[in-house]
Amino acid sequence: MSGTSIGARGALRTGVGGGVAQDAPGVLSAWFEVHSRDLPWRAEDRTPWGVLVSEVMLQQTPVSRVVPAWEAWMDRWPEPADLAGETPGEAVRQWDRLGYPRRALRLHACAVAVVDQHAGRVPESDADLRALPGVGEYTAAAVRAFAFGRRSVVLDTNVRRVVARFAGGQEHPSPSLTVAERSRAEAMVPADDTEAARWSVAVMELGALVCSASAPRCSACPLEGQCAWVRAGRPTYDGPARRVQRFAGTDRQVRGLIMAVLRESDGAVGRGAIDVVWADDIQRERALDGLVADGLVELVGEREYGLPSGG
Repeated sequence: MSGTSIGARGALRTGVGGGVAQDAPGVLSAWFEVHSRDLPWRAEDRTPWGVLVSEVMLQQTPVSRVVPAWEAWMDRWPEPADLAGETPGEAVRQWDRLGYPRRALRLHACAVAVVDQHAGRVPESDADLRALPGVGEYTAAAVRAFAFGRRSVVLDTNVRRVVARFAGGQEHPSPSLTVAERSRAEAMVPADDTEAARWSVAVMELGALVCSASAPRCSACPLEGQCAWVRAGRPTYDGPARRVQRFAGTDRQVRGLIMAVLRESDGAVGRGAIDVVWADDIQRERALDGLVADGLVELVGEREYGLPSGG
C-alpha cells in the first residue's frame, strides 16, 4: 500500500466559525470508521494509480456506477504502463457508458505522461500531479490526501456543502468557489498530514451519506452540535441560482448514442449506422463534429468513423 490508512481515528481541536470546535476531526474520524462505505479505492492495498483513476471516474458520476467500472479498469490496466501501451480508443471503449468520455482520453494521456516522465509511478508533489494531462487542483489534492496521506485542501461538491453548513451557516455553497470559502476550508484541515488525510476522506463521506444536498439527516450527524447552519435554524439558501443539468434531448445524449455505436463495433462504421441514432440531422451533425473536435472520434476514409487510434 502507498500512503497511510484513511480509516484510523485522529484528534485535533480546530477553530471554526470564530469558535473552537470540540475535536471535530477526531469525532468525524470515529464516525467514519463505523459508517464509511467499503469502496475498493479505499482498501489497504490501494495504489496511487487506483486512487487517481477513481477520482477521474467519480467526477459527476455516482459511486454506484463507478465501482464496477473502476474494478474492470483496474483489472485490465493495474498500472499506468498497462494503459499507456494501448490506443486511446481502447480507453474510450473500456469507459463504456460511464459518461463524459473525454475523461477516458485524459486518463490515457495521463498514463502516458506518468510512464514517460515519472518512470511509471504516479508522482506525489502537487506541482508534478497538476502537470499531468487532465489533472486539476481538486484531483491533485485528492490524490495527495487519499493515495499519499498528505495534507491537502480537498474541495469536491460534498466537502463544499459540509463546510458551507458547518462553518458558514449556509445551506449551500456559492455556485463558484470563492477565496473566503477556500480560506474557511483550509482552516478546518488539521496541520498533521495523517490527521488531515483522515479529515478529508471523512468530511467527504459525511457530505455524501448524511449532509446531502436535498435531504440532510442532521440528527444522524456527529457534528450536529457544532454546526453553524443547525444553530441558525437551518435557513434556506438565498444565494445565486444553482445550475440544474438536464440530459434528455441534449447534444450530450446524442453524443452518447453515437459513441455507443462506435464502442460496440470492432472497426470503423459508416454514416448509415450513425445517422439512425438521432432523427434531427442538424443536432446529430453538431454532436458528431464535436466528438471529432474533442478527439473522441476519428474520420476514417471519406464516410467512416472510428475510435481514436492515437496515431
